[in-house]
Amino acid sequence: MRWKFPKLPWPAIRLFIGVIAVVVAGVTYNTWWPPLSNWVDSTLMSHRSAPTEEEGHGDDADHAEPAPVARESLNLTAQAIKNLGLTSDYLRPIELSTYRRSITVPSVIVAKPGRSQVVVASPLNGVVTHVHAVTGQAVMPGELLMEVRLTYEELVDKQTEYLKTLSELEVENREIVRLEEATRSGAVSGKALLERRYAKEKLDAFLRAQREALRMHGLSDRQIEQIGNNARLLQELKVVVPDIDRHDHDVEEDRELRLSQVPVRPVAFAMPASQNAAPPATVPSGSHEHRPLVVEDLRVHKGQAVVAGDKLCSLSDYSELFIEGKAFENDIAAINEAVKRGWPIDAVFNNATGTEVVGGLKLAFVANAIDPSSRTLSVFVELPNEIIRDETTAQGQRYLDWKYRLGQRLELQIPVEQWENEIVVPVDAVVKDGADWFVFQQNGNRFDRIAVHVKHRDQNSAVIANDGSVYPGDVIALKSAHQMQMAVKNKSGGGADPHAGHNH
Repeated sequence: MRWKFPKLPWPAIRLFIGVIAVVVAGVTYNTWWPPLSNWVDSTLMSHRSAPTEEEGHGDDADHAEPAPVARESLNLTAQAIKNLGLTSDYLRPIELSTYRRSITVPSVIVAKPGRSQVVVASPLNGVVTHVHAVTGQAVMPGELLMEVRLTYEELVDKQTEYLKTLSELEVENREIVRLEEATRSGAVSGKALLERRYAKEKLDAFLRAQREALRMHGLSDRQIEQIGNNARLLQELKVVVPDIDRHDHDVEEDRELRLSQVPVRPVAFAMPASQNAAPPATVPSGSHEHRPLVVEDLRVHKGQAVVAGDKLCSLSDYSELFIEGKAFENDIAAINEAVKRGWPIDAVFNNATGTEVVGGLKLAFVANAIDPSSRTLSVFVELPNEIIRDETTAQGQRYLDWKYRLGQRLELQIPVEQWENEIVVPVDAVVKDGADWFVFQQNGNRFDRIAVHVKHRDQNSAVIANDGSVYPGDVIALKSAHQMQMAVKNKSGGGADPHAGHNH
């Protein structure tokens, strides 16, 4: 029996032929696409560069514009593209963006007044018995720094007088109870009982005055009650890390001197097993939770006598810093405009690994006076810091390394003008050759050198005119334009100028 092919409708046949054509074109892509691409590029260039008859033979032929520079191409191997650093981050389509023209201001990182440093002073006279912290160590609020045995005579006398008054008041209360029973029986007149009650009222008033005196010396109500209940003087001062973020003076624990025997976690050296204190948790920088402080300028040692007001050490908080920029006097109007519009500010750090740009910083305030010696205006910008190393030694000492440090020099870029919908590329994406500026547009492994008009250029960016030389969506090399320009010159046989595209 003869098998017959089914008859297919004409639309199905056309679809089948189209699929076959697409498959064949994909398989033979490397054979037909390069010649076709070169023919299209050469045709477009001939139409761009060929003058019209009116342009070449008109009456104003002598004043005709010169023909544009011929496009040159550079074929690169995959290895050469990698050597130039043209990764996917530097081979991206052009996009229209907003460009802010900026002025560059030399700057330095400074402390934040009132926040970056806390001075720990001795509230009373005494002798240092233990020093738990070491210089450079990171500590947390509430941790024990050092212990001081009190030798402050006035505080000792006030506590002694308070205990004595309590004892006298207790005796007076017992005597009043005895006289009340005797008066009821008629053995004693009521006059003696009345005198004792007057004496008790005097002791109560004297006791209230003594309580206020102890409060003036820094003791809390809880500590004063402890003296009366235990009948013992408080003689040891525990200096702990203050909390610079809390200002609630109504909380008794924040007001009292650490004179009691309440356990406090030490900050250094191996801790006794009985304390079982958990290690401090790491708190991210910029958080409003407790942030680590660094012990600096530790001035005391074990056995040293201190008096009230002596500086024991200082604690530094590096989580939030200021950048102080020195702007010139004639930049005041531009800076005021930036403040008015709320434009973000960029900080540029130059280091051994290259240039780091920290963007989106907020201008805190501008000084109201000009430095009479340098004739500069101070501009202060907020700089959030971050911890790059956090380690704890076997002795329990914690050390931190912050990314930004006091005294570090940098540059601030303060915007003074804003341009909308511009082609903005890194400055390394353009190269200058004589009067022309060029970029390199990617077409596979081939990079075409295209002349462009650079409207503005600074240390980091270049603004290219959107005049049809390149279009949004075109992929260009965003770096290494100078090296590619030298390769083009070497290819054409001309000597390469090592300073081409660089202004000194």
